[in-house]
Amino acid sequence: MLNPYRLNPSRAAVALGALAIGVLAFSGAAGAAPLQLFPFFMTPPVQAAPQPQLQALPQVDEDGVAVELPARLKRQVVNYATREAPGTIIIDTPNTYLYLVMGHGQAMRYGIGVGRDGFTWSGVQSITKKAEWPDWTPPPEMIARQPYLPRQMAGGPGNPLGARAMYLGGTIYRIHGTNAPGTIGTRVSSGCIRLTNEDVADLYSRVNVGTKVMVLPMDRRADLGSLVR
Repeated sequence: MLNPYRLNPSRAAVALGALAIGVLAFSGAAGAAPLQLFPFFMTPPVQAAPQPQLQALPQVDEDGVAVELPARLKRQVVNYATREAPGTIIIDTPNTYLYLVMGHGQAMRYGIGVGRDGFTWSGVQSITKKAEWPDWTPPPEMIARQPYLPRQMAGGPGNPLGARAMYLGGTIYRIHGTNAPGTIGTRVSSGCIRLTNEDVADLYSRVNVGTKVMVLPMDRRADLGSLVR
């Protein structure tokens, strides 16, 4: 008597072939589109917040009036005699200039804002940290003087540190940008050195962590430098 559960050999081969094709099709689909198989295990990628473009930041004062820096405060290559090695930053506090030594008797000169009366300082430090669009956390000394200041502010165009910051040693001081370009060439800060956002981004791209920074006192005037024609 025939076993009703026994397949004809030819039919069995067809059935096994169909099963194999199905397995291959499934595995191929899984390899091609694994996200469709287990969508409930996947999380959408986190998109980084876009950074503001420097070109989009208007150079305006607090009243919205366009600011045009005087010619002497604009970024420029000047003749500058110094024994310091190329790559050194020299802060000429009394003349509100920052020099980046280039060697061969030349330097890139930037107009800066410096500390107001009673808040200037001098000495030698090095850049220990660099940050783009840095957050601002006012130090306790500043909070004590100005208790209305925020305890922390996220980086961005409205942040007092501007587009870039370079931190100096273990001090509270930084070389940073500003959202108040009209203060360049003045003595207004609590000791930090400020540049326009465009200039601080340029300087940031030229220096590294470890760069030597010399801050001259108010009673020592560096060579003003002559513009390279």
